Amino acid sequence: MKKQFLLFAAAGLLAAGAVKAETVTHTGKEVVVTASRIEELKKDVTTSVTVITREEIEDSPAQDLGELLAEKSIGHIQKYPGALTSIGIRGFRSDSHGNDLRGKILLLIDGRRAGTGNLAKLMTDNVEKIEIIRGPGAVQYGSAAIGGVVNVITRKGEGKPSFFAEQEIGTYEYKKTTGGVAGTLGNFDYSATVSIADRDDYKTGEDDKYFNTGYDDDIRGSVNLGYELYPGNRIGLTYTHFEIDRAGTPDALTSNDLDDYKKSRNRSIDFNYTGKSADDRFSWMARYFVGEDKDEWHDPVESNPTFWDDGVPFKKSTDQQGAQAQVSYGEKNFTVTTGFDWLNYDLEQNAYTPRESEYEDMGYFALVKGLLLDQRLVLTAGLRYDDYTVKYNRDAATPETSEDSDSFVKSFGIAYHVSGNVKLRASYGEGFQIPQAQELAADYIVANWLGTKHYIGNPDLEPEESYTVDGGIEVAVDGFTSSLTVFTTEYDNFIELVEIAPDEMSWRNQDSATVTGIEGEISYVFPVTFAGWQVFMEPYASGTYLTEYDKHFDDGSPDEVIRYVPEWNLSTGIRLRDDNGFSGMFNLAYFGETEVQDWSSWPAKDVAKGGFYVANMSLAKKFVLGNSSSPGITIRGSVENLFDRNYEYVLGYPMPGRSFNLGLRVDI
Repeated sequence: MKKQFLLFAAAGLLAAGAVKAETVTHTGKEVVVTASRIEELKKDVTTSVTVITREEIEDSPAQDLGELLAEKSIGHIQKYPGALTSIGIRGFRSDSHGNDLRGKILLLIDGRRAGTGNLAKLMTDNVEKIEIIRGPGAVQYGSAAIGGVVNVITRKGEGKPSFFAEQEIGTYEYKKTTGGVAGTLGNFDYSATVSIADRDDYKTGEDDKYFNTGYDDDIRGSVNLGYELYPGNRIGLTYTHFEIDRAGTPDALTSNDLDDYKKSRNRSIDFNYTGKSADDRFSWMARYFVGEDKDEWHDPVESNPTFWDDGVPFKKSTDQQGAQAQVSYGEKNFTVTTGFDWLNYDLEQNAYTPRESEYEDMGYFALVKGLLLDQRLVLTAGLRYDDYTVKYNRDAATPETSEDSDSFVKSFGIAYHVSGNVKLRASYGEGFQIPQAQELAADYIVANWLGTKHYIGNPDLEPEESYTVDGGIEVAVDGFTSSLTVFTTEYDNFIELVEIAPDEMSWRNQDSATVTGIEGEISYVFPVTFAGWQVFMEPYASGTYLTEYDKHFDDGSPDEVIRYVPEWNLSTGIRLRDDNGFSGMFNLAYFGETEVQDWSSWPAKDVAKGGFYVANMSLAKKFVLGNSSSPGITIRGSVENLFDRNYEYVLGYPMPGRSFNLGLRVDI
């Protein structure tokens, strides 16, 4: 009954929009860049794409990308204290403990790899918008883009020079100071934001003090500089910075560790050039970027005598560099984009083997789009070939070993504009994830209270592979927008950690999985007048419901539900805004029941983690002398976990109780 209700409700909402579409015209001018690696109208995209706008980001109380995507309930969130968050889309997750190669959701900054799978390291300040591909993006971006792609697009300066400073205070001794500049000077554009924040330990919704959950000196920065050589040709530099001096890592509340902590850093610099010909037929892009992603865990021996000593912290680091180049040729009804991506990662760690490893990849891609039948029919296709090498040393005494492999993936899409407001679309896409050096070459022993295990790598591993088909309908009518997508993914060559002998573990390609579901979005913007005051209201809802998320075993064992994947998730709420500096938002996010492992005992047991919801609210008012874009003072207030719920994204790690924040911003 629940499944039928959701299907009929979604179909009814879309049908209502389609009926209305017969009489009202929608311009459909929204532009996106992630799906085709070039600017295109969102209405002509053949895959499922979600856009979080700059206004939505500014209205949200979220402090980083992880909190924002949790609020939007984009997918399953794994969020721990200590600046550690991963995202799951369509049953596949990013890996927050390592670089982006380890996950199945790819994070990008301005279309290139962010170098991390940890959403907590990516800021939402100085961000123009966030584009999310739901489904595979491997043809466009390579390994790990199996379940989706999240592209954080940095703001570019425009208009006359401006400056802002903001101070926020809140519950649990929260403090954040932010400053920024933006604008243009002749052909030079600039936009930059920097912030520093601290917070003390928090209490849960049940008023339990969760010690060692605070953090010190959370420093974030983003700079985007550009110079227009001549119309349509810009050289640019983008710098992003995240660094946290001390983030408490408290373990589960039942075994609250009072002194473990982590230091983290993620930073990158990107040199790029974008251009186009005078007749707009040709466009091109070239970039080179470097970066680093580092984590350092400290575990003082006084509190955990069975683990490593504070004198030898566990360290992991990735030095990243890469280059991208592409050229596009476009006519009115045809576009082709081709280019290459080069990527090199150097990884080091001091606790497990291999201690050092290197990943290098050269990927070549071609993307084609054609518009037929007076641009009502859109056809897309893409091909990508990746040739990659993984090099590693088990230890200082072992010669370097190299594993070479390649991957070829393809995608196809079709969209048909039934009218100016209704679009039908369908697509097929493939994805892959390469084996990691640890999976290929591990040789270490872990001994703790859970027992003793010897981990041994497997050099014969093959890449994991996925095959996704989806189809949907989109309606956009005079402020009303909605979409409904049905999808299914077949996943093969799972790389899994298995016991190969008593107390011996290794990795194997085995088993397969199927993930099938429905996802939808709906919103409606309309004006309402109260006593002469006109405010624009936007109720909205979005969510995903999985009808199947099962793992299939090669040995004929019964299928099992995939762990850490909720049956369904939903985000709903309302946004408010007027033309005189007022804005507000109420959001309710729900995450359904999830099959997880309970690690409070050994061996870990599979348990059902109950569903939960969390509500956030924010209000802001800008006081100005002129119009809403003039200099002025903004007072902002927000409440997170409005109903003081006791909730947890990860079993045993409850999130903060009701939290109040108050901010004062000055724009000059």
